[in-house]
Amino acid sequence: MKKSKILLTLFLLITLIATISSAAYNDVTMTVVEEPTATINFGTKSTVERSVISKDLKNKEITLQLKVTNNEESSKPTGEVMLVIDNSKSMIDTTSNGKTREDLVIDSAKTLITNLLKDNTKLKIGAVSFSTNTDISKEGTIEDAKLVSALTNDSSKLIKAISNIQYDGPRTDLQAGVNLAKESFSDKTDNSHKYIIVLSDGVPNVAINYDKNYYSDDVIAKTKAELQSLSKVTDNVYIMLTGISNGEATATPSTKTYNQIIESVFGTTEKPTIGKFYYVTDDKIETTITNDIYKDLLPVSKSFTNLKVTDYFTKEIVENFDFSYVKNPNIGTISDKIDTKTNSILWTIPELKSGETAIVQYKLKLKTNYSEDIINKVLNTNTKLDLSYTDSDNKTNTKSSDVTPKVKLTEQLPTVLPKAGSTIFFGFMGIVLVIATAFGIKYIVVTNSMK
Repeated sequence: MKKSKILLTLFLLITLIATISSAAYNDVTMTVVEEPTATINFGTKSTVERSVISKDLKNKEITLQLKVTNNEESSKPTGEVMLVIDNSKSMIDTTSNGKTREDLVIDSAKTLITNLLKDNTKLKIGAVSFSTNTDISKEGTIEDAKLVSALTNDSSKLIKAISNIQYDGPRTDLQAGVNLAKESFSDKTDNSHKYIIVLSDGVPNVAINYDKNYYSDDVIAKTKAELQSLSKVTDNVYIMLTGISNGEATATPSTKTYNQIIESVFGTTEKPTIGKFYYVTDDKIETTITNDIYKDLLPVSKSFTNLKVTDYFTKEIVENFDFSYVKNPNIGTISDKIDTKTNSILWTIPELKSGETAIVQYKLKLKTNYSEDIINKVLNTNTKLDLSYTDSDNKTNTKSSDVTPKVKLTEQLPTVLPKAGSTIFFGFMGIVLVIATAFGIKYIVVTNSMK
C-alpha cells in the first residue's frame, strides 16, 4: 500500500513539472510590433511583395505572403499600316468554299482593321490596290496601283473604301503596289512604327518599266529589289501569298515554275526576302490575316523569365519557430523547407507573363521548446528579400529589400516561479525529483527488509 502511494507521488511530481513547463509556454504572449510590406519594384510597373496577411497571436503564429506581379502591358501598335491588296483577275476566282478569293481577303482585312483600330487612336491605316491598268498603254507603270484610302484611324471609312475594291486589270504588278504604299507613309512616323501588309494571290508577272515579257527575269529582279528597298522604310513587312494551286507548273511564257519565281521574289517562309512571308492555301486566308498577321503586329507579351525570389530569415526565427506552407505557389517551385545553411527559401518561376500574379504563403509558429534568450526581445522575422530575373530585352537584373516584420515575445509568469525554460528552474526540479526518487526507493527497501 505504501509502495503504491510512493509511486503515485512520483507520478504526480513528474506531471507537475510537465504542467508547469506547459503553463510557461501558454503564459508567453506574442505581439506583432511592426508589419511593413517589403516591396521590390522591377520592370516599369511590376512588383515583388512580402507582407503579413494574418495573425493568430493566441497560438503565437503569423502568416506571410510572397506575391510577384507582372504589370507590364502589351500595348497596341502605334504608327502607320499600309495594306497592299491584289485586285488582279485571279482574285475573282471562286474557292472551294464558294466564295471568291477577293471576298475572303477583303472580309479578313476588314476584321484585321476592326481589331487593330479598336480603342486605338494612335494607329492609322491606309490601303493600296494593285493589278495592271485597264489602259494597256499604262501597263508597267506606277498607275498599275491605286491609293484606295489614305492613312486614317476611322475604321468605318477605311472598311467602306476597301469594300469598293473591284477587279481591275488582268495581271499582277506587285512592284507598283509596294512602291505606292511606300510613298504613302507620312514623314512624321519613325521606321520602327511603319508596317506594310501585302495580300496577294498571284506571282508577279509585270513590273514598272519591265522588258514586256511576263514572269521574266527582269520582272523578278525589279519586284525583289522593290521589296528589299522597304528596309530603308521599315522591316515590319508581312506578305501573304495564296492562290497557287500547282507550284510546280511552268509560268508560261517563262521557263520557270511558279515555285521557282516565288522563291526568287519572296524567298521562303524560313528565309524571306524581307519581313515575314506566308505562303498559304485558300482555306488558310482568314486565319493568316486575322490571327497570324494580327499577332505579328502586336508587341510581344512582356514576360519575365528565370525569376528567383529568395526570402532570408533570422537565425532566431529559424531556431525558435516552426515553418510551414499555408498555400503552395501557383506558379513555379519553392524549397520544401528552410535551408539551414543559408536560412532561406528559394522560389523559382520559369516565366511570368504580362498580367500574371504568382503567390505563395507560409506560417511561422513559436516552438514549445523555444530559447529563453528571445523573451522580451524584438525579433526581425526576415533579414532580406532578394529578386533576380531576366527581362523582355534578355537582360538579367537583381534587386533586394531589407524591410521586415517584427515580433516580440513577452513573459507573463507569476513572480514566485522561476522563468519557464530557465536552466535553474529545471535544474532545481530535477534535483527535487532525484532526491524524492532516492528516498522513495530507500523507503521501499527498508520496508521490505523489515517484513
